[in-house]
Formats: sequence, C-alpha cells, structure tokens
Amino acid sequence: MTDVDTGGRDRLAVAVLVQYRMATTEQMHLIVSPNVRIEQTRRRLMKLRGEGLIDRITLPQAGRTRVWHPTAYGAQVASEWPELRGRRPPRGAVDRTAVRLKVGHGLTVTETALAFLQDARRRRDVCRPLDWIPEVHHSLGSSEAVIPDALLYYQRHTADHTNDTDRTHAMYGTGGTDSSNEDETGARGGVMLRAFVEVDRATMGPERLAAKLTAYARLHSHAPTPAVRQRQQPFPEPTQETWRQRYPLFPRLLFVLDGTGPAGVENRINALRAATRGNEIAPFLRDVPVLAAPMTDLLQQGPTAPVWRPVHHPDHRVDWMHTRHP
Repeated sequence: MTDVDTGGRDRLAVAVLVQYRMATTEQMHLIVSPNVRIEQTRRRLMKLRGEGLIDRITLPQAGRTRVWHPTAYGAQVASEWPELRGRRPPRGAVDRTAVRLKVGHGLTVTETALAFLQDARRRRDVCRPLDWIPEVHHSLGSSEAVIPDALLYYQRHTADHTNDTDRTHAMYGTGGTDSSNEDETGARGGVMLRAFVEVDRATMGPERLAAKLTAYARLHSHAPTPAVRQRQQPFPEPTQETWRQRYPLFPRLLFVLDGTGPAGVENRINALRAATRGNEIAPFLRDVPVLAAPMTDLLQQGPTAPVWRPVHHPDHRVDWMHTRHP
C-alpha cells in the first residue's frame, strides 16, 4: 500500500496536463505536489514521459524552461477517468509544434490558475487543481460560441464573510430566489463561487477585448428558439436561458490583463467601460459582477486582495469574491 499516494499523484499530474494543456516544471510542482521537494516532481514527470503519457518542449530562452504537455496516448487514457469525462483536449494540446506556438498564452493561463489555487490554500478555502477548467464551450447558436480561457469553481468558508453576499447584492442589484449572481451556499456550509476567466496578453486591440463583454452578455440572455409546434400553442411554455442547464447561477466574469504596462491596462479597462454603456449590456451588468485586474497585481497580492476594478466603476477597487465598494 506504500505506492497508493504515488499513483494518485501520477494520475493527478497527467490529469492536470490534459486539462490545463501545458505547464512548466515549477508550475506542475506547485499545482500537484507543493509540499515535497521539486526534485521529486521532476522525477515523476520524467517517469510519466518514459511511460508515454506526457512529453515536453524546451524553450530557447535563457534557462531553457521545460514545458510539459500530454501526449495523444496520455489524453486517451485520462479521458476515461471520471474526473475528466467529456474534457478531452483539442488535437493541438498533444502536438509539440502547436504547444510551442501557444506557449505564451497557455503558460499565462496556467499561472493564473496557480494564483487562485495558492490563494485558496492560504485561506483554507476549497479550490483543487481540477476546479480550473480551460476552454469550456458555450453555444450561442448559428455556429457561434463563447469559450472562456477558463471556468473556475471555488468554495469559500463563510465564517469571516457573513455580510459580504449582501454587499454584493446591493452593489449589483441582485438577490431573491432567481438572481444571476453566483454566490450560493454549498452542501458543506461554504459559499460556492464560479467565474469565467479571460486572460488578455495584449495580443489583440482593446476593442476586440471589449467585444468579449458583449459576447458574454449575449450568453447571459441566450435561449434556444422554440420549436414551431410550441409557438403554435395558445400558451407556450417560456424558454429558459441555455446557461441554466449548466449553472444554477451565472458565473462572474474576470478579465486578467497582462503583457502591457500601466498605460496599456488603463486603455483596456477604458475600452471595457465604454462597452458597458450599451443598453444591451445593462441587464447583464445588473446581475453579473464583471471585474478586471492587472496580472502583476494578481501575482504580487493575490486574487482576494482589492486589485480588481468593476468595469462599470473602474475607480473602485474590490476583491474578486466580494465585489463590494471600498
């Protein structure tokens, strides 16, 4: 029975790479086994590589950073596990060239995940490695879709946050039995939180970034078109938004801004704020907290620090969970 935990760590390492797409050795160490020496993580990764489950590329920059990714065989094996059912990665996730071309964005997304995981550990909240799910497809119909960089599941303890949910409701006009804020009491007494996370590395213009806000507003209101037979009924049943099939409450939306200095961050937040002025966005903003933060602040202070700016009130600073005015 001495190898039971080792086998579990091996399985988790493969699952993380299949789900996250890629990670450096140090990232894998901090995600999977932060309480052991990094040499043990290196040996584990080399063993899994020898078994054909994962592979690596070496970046040409100084230090020759190793970036790990799943192989086609590893993705096939992991896709049969219950914790990864329905989450088979795209073909590019197992191809060395595709991984190399996506490494900048991919590693930044993984680093963002690590910021939330480490913060949850410090706070003794519940956010496990597989609670970060990249690229979850949400259809808008007509071959259109919203695909966030990641979907985050998080459960916080409520002992020191008794009134925070009320503050969130007051700020965003949410509440009642059918609100679309995503604070929800979990089965173990904690508050369940969900977030769509968009990691922007300034590779697209501010207007294209702001267009994502409009896409999420469309997802918030999107409902399937009723069948013709139902429309002919004298009292057709009301259609329900498609996101409700997955989530009891709509996840909040977090923009993580990287790849630019303070002036670039301001430009991008201003673009997001400009997008909030459309009438079609107003119902979405009343129900869903939408926040933006620089990646540097997120890494230096942690996601629960007041480093987030509500896109329609960017002069305020809040934390990602409570979203209250200072």
